[in-house]
Amino acid sequence: MASEGHARGSPAYRRLTLAMLFAGFSTFSLLYAVQPLLPLFAAQYRLSAAAASLAVSAATGPLAVAILVAGGVSDRVGRRPLMVAAMLAGAAATLAATVAPGWGTLVGSRVVAGLALAGVPAVAMAYVAEEVDAASVGHAMGLYIAGSALGGMGGRLVASLLADVAGWRWALAGVGAIGLAMGEAFRRLAPPSARFAPLTRRPDPRRLFADRGLVLLFAEAFVLMGVFVSIYNYAAFRLLAPPYRLGQTAVGGVFLLYILGSASSAWFGSLAGRAGRRRVFPWPIVILLAGVLLTLAEPLALVIAGIALVTIGFFGAHSIASAWVGRRAQAARGEGAAWYLFAYYAGSSLLGSAGGIAWARAAWPGVVAFGTVLALLALAGAALLARVPPVAAADLPVAPEA
Repeated sequence: MASEGHARGSPAYRRLTLAMLFAGFSTFSLLYAVQPLLPLFAAQYRLSAAAASLAVSAATGPLAVAILVAGGVSDRVGRRPLMVAAMLAGAAATLAATVAPGWGTLVGSRVVAGLALAGVPAVAMAYVAEEVDAASVGHAMGLYIAGSALGGMGGRLVASLLADVAGWRWALAGVGAIGLAMGEAFRRLAPPSARFAPLTRRPDPRRLFADRGLVLLFAEAFVLMGVFVSIYNYAAFRLLAPPYRLGQTAVGGVFLLYILGSASSAWFGSLAGRAGRRRVFPWPIVILLAGVLLTLAEPLALVIAGIALVTIGFFGAHSIASAWVGRRAQAARGEGAAWYLFAYYAGSSLLGSAGGIAWARAAWPGVVAFGTVLALLALAGAALLARVPPVAAADLPVAPEA
């Protein structure tokens, strides 16, 4: 069965998906745990809010660039070894930050953490696409993304709780220790690669960009992440202001909606495996668009419901698109995954900032208009993807389209 990949329900598949759940949780908890600690950094080191935010961007910026390198490295040395090293090194860098004597050292440890952690998202799609049989790829990738969503939420919550009790150093120590434990669990659980074939020379990126389907999927990552980040970035400003006047803790509780995202990523990934990606992909985008529009309502319950729909739609679309990249980039899965994630983080950075311009000019209706345009572009991309021919004879509901 090694030639066909691990099938859903097999012992090896269960081990792999649990390992991927741990990988997603660990990576994104280590990456974003510092976010609720920014006021504590600002107070201790006498920083402005903008300067304190460097604790986040010092990791995410290098991660975006390092992803392009990590994908190519994995095409030579293998997926699993790189992921194990990345998880353990990222956790170690987080633990090192707990004894940082000054702000510069703390920021330096975050740079190292970002560079190290790039080895997980850059490789996860390729590892799953190679080791799992075609009909199960969507479900397996959905579980990884579910772990990512839970990690992004859980890291923030754990760090907040520990910081309240014992300070930010113990908060990072707790998150770092969890990361080490999950890295070791991944090493023990993840099956050795059975279908990996190292590349003897670096793939030509022009071959990836010659594939219209991959280009469209990279564009989808860019615009979908732009919608998601813009809604979450500026919803806090709206909810803190009249007429809602919510407290900071209540606004932070909005991140609990990530639980819906982790469930939707697994569900849509599985559905795409049964019904086909071309048929299913537009559905979560429509849900995301409906959520963006619903946030225009005044009642708080409807605003929160709209953000929930945005979360469900985004994670569902991301799980399908990321698995699709792994299937299309058959000759260089590591490179394909790297470019997809580069576009993903570029959308977060560039379009997230552009959403701030929309907020400054027209408040929340401006953010909604901006998000609506991006969601409509994503729908148009989904329609174009439905017409792109597959790269292999895999265009069947039981074997998701390439």
